[in-house]
Amino acid sequence: MTGRIKDSFKLALAQLNPVVGDIEGNLERARAARAAMGEAGVELIVFTELYLTGYPLEDLVLKPALLRAAREACEALARDTADGGPAILMGLPWGEPPFVYNAVALLEGGRIEAVRYKNNLPNYGVFDEKRVFAPGPLPEPIQFRGVCLGVAICEDIWAEEVCQSLVQAGAEILIVPNGSPYWMDKQETRYGVAETRVAETRRPLAYLNQVGGQDELAFDGASFVLNADGELAVQLPAWEVALAVTEWRREDGRWHCLPQPIAEVEEGDAANYLACVTGLRDYIDKNGFPGVVLGLSGGIDSALCAVMAVDALGADRVHCVMLPYEYTSKESLSDAEAVAKALGVRYDIVPIHAGVEGLSSCLEDVLKGPPKDFTAENLQSRTRGTLLMAVSNQLGPLVLTTGNKSEVSVGYATLYGDMNGGFNPLKDLYKGQVYALSRYRNAHRPKGCLGPEGVIIPESVLTKDPSAELKPGQRDVDSLPPYSVLDDILNCLVELEMPVPEIVARGHAPGLVQKVERMLYLAEYKRRQAAPGTKITAKNFGRDRRYPITNKFRERL
Repeated sequence: MTGRIKDSFKLALAQLNPVVGDIEGNLERARAARAAMGEAGVELIVFTELYLTGYPLEDLVLKPALLRAAREACEALARDTADGGPAILMGLPWGEPPFVYNAVALLEGGRIEAVRYKNNLPNYGVFDEKRVFAPGPLPEPIQFRGVCLGVAICEDIWAEEVCQSLVQAGAEILIVPNGSPYWMDKQETRYGVAETRVAETRRPLAYLNQVGGQDELAFDGASFVLNADGELAVQLPAWEVALAVTEWRREDGRWHCLPQPIAEVEEGDAANYLACVTGLRDYIDKNGFPGVVLGLSGGIDSALCAVMAVDALGADRVHCVMLPYEYTSKESLSDAEAVAKALGVRYDIVPIHAGVEGLSSCLEDVLKGPPKDFTAENLQSRTRGTLLMAVSNQLGPLVLTTGNKSEVSVGYATLYGDMNGGFNPLKDLYKGQVYALSRYRNAHRPKGCLGPEGVIIPESVLTKDPSAELKPGQRDVDSLPPYSVLDDILNCLVELEMPVPEIVARGHAPGLVQKVERMLYLAEYKRRQAAPGTKITAKNFGRDRRYPITNKFRERL
């Protein structure tokens, strides 16, 4: 490094899709990105938070072997920079337990020139970094080829202290490597935080975010650069890998990023849909499954799940199975067939009558007669779940479960039945959102999606009364309030943690609110055993909301 003053330089932003634990694979992808940027005359290429190991690491970061492997990979990458090509700002864990830091390392001239630590460790919602990382001191700027860079890692810009400290120490440009997961309206929140830091410091800010799915999280990328006046100079696309060369000029003693064409960033239903598809695609691909299998019932949930699966993986990797019983309507049979035909997937019909009757007969001595009521209904669901798992065992695809957040919230699902499966694309979508995304997908084919254009889900699926079809004439409203009412109550209870009297004040019947609250609490034991699914809302079950199973608390009016 030198301290010479310069008036221009090129900075590359590597918006990539790392795989947690795949240090060798992440290293090779980083090398390929650097090689491409070297041809563009880039001086420094920046990678995302903990890129080398993938993010989030959770307790994997406690393994000394992983820390050693990451350090060795970083040293190997540093040696690459002896070729005179771009320097690297790389995210990785640094140190040894109990002092392991979420860090970035500057690699230049064949060596590790500088290391900086994350100061502000998030410990809310999906984040649990204080469990596994030590907080670093307030970081010092990095002098790089005549430019003073202030590196603030992700959460470090969500309060003013780190950026103010960096600027007071001479930082001219703020660089922010992130592992920032998606949830609804997240990008507007990011803009707001970044704009606030820019206004406070009067410094330009380059915000770099990873892309891709990791278990229950989806990362949307959507990296950007703000100039010191708040101008949006660079906007990378969301939901896709991107390498961007940003050009900088020093004017009147201050750095300015030259504007580029602004990529469109999806919002609302479009963003939610791509989050579900991204989360599903990477869960299947990163875990090495050949494809998926799901029960296609003729209802809205399984139809949308099938469409998302084809959009994520392609029709040749999706297997749909209709599992009819005597209560399955002709309309459901025709609707399921129409969806399968529109998608071009393998579609099999496997009647479950023999299985249900066989299991019922096995129970007659114990139950002193055939199963009745809920027991008989659940036996149908569990027969379907067993058959889908058998297909998975024999042929290899992962079973997708298709329950929406409204059902998951109140336990309107059968353990070891329709809850069977390894992943649920709809887990964090309320029923109303399922309808909204179904209509959206009928009208749009989102970028990167592999399914067909045009209407896929028949209007009859969108307009008929939802039903589990486990007994004659059954409708969901026989057991639940209308979904528009249920969803609002659940949003108040789950996302907003709103007191029951305030929910009643919104116009809901007191007894109904208390009933839904009771169902929500009682279903916790089911949710603990449910498949993972991509986070969409502000508070998903599992990572965000951790309630005890044994819980006698109820609010009183």
